Amino acid sequence: MFDRIEIKQKTGNEPLTFNGNETGITLIDFWRWGFSDVISNIERGKFAEFIVATVLNIDLSIINDGWNAYDLTSPEGIKVEVKSASYLQSWTQKDFSKISFSIRAARYWNSSTNEISEMSSRASDVYVFCLLKHKEQATLNPMNLEQWEFYVLPTIEINNYKRSNSSITLNSLEKLTHGVSYVNLRDRIIDACEIV
Repeated sequence: MFDRIEIKQKTGNEPLTFNGNETGITLIDFWRWGFSDVISNIERGKFAEFIVATVLNIDLSIINDGWNAYDLTSPEGIKVEVKSASYLQSWTQKDFSKISFSIRAARYWNSSTNEISEMSSRASDVYVFCLLKHKEQATLNPMNLEQWEFYVLPTIEINNYKRSNSSITLNSLEKLTHGVSYVNLRDRIIDACEIV
């Protein structure tokens, strides 16, 4: 068995090399090329995790582990699952996207044991549903945190949600909780954990 590889945080200035010579291409070139579209589903999801990490004061010098059973752990030990959705996409649309979020329980891989859990579960303490709510294509800017709204539910409420085991619509979510802005998100997450 091989030990886990220790990954150190990159600066973006690391060069690609060939035969010991720098090619003139750096890691930041890859990041710009591969991850600039923070509107698309995959990158927006990771960007939403980053937004929540910033509001929780998570140490950003520690690399995010994408293999955990939940997305983030706050300094207080709160385990957070982050989901995202947007009315606008980076592809051609006929209408706004219908807003729903995945709440599917899953089997998780444990990086310490290199094994997948036997049963599906929701391992977090709380879910944060991040909605990029802005509806004007010309001014859409995911980096403008005023264009986001956040909905927070304790995982126990997701476990008790009877309508679906796999997803929740915005309409159903708004019946269970109210949206908050970025500046109120941290308090809402902490409050949600104190409810249970």
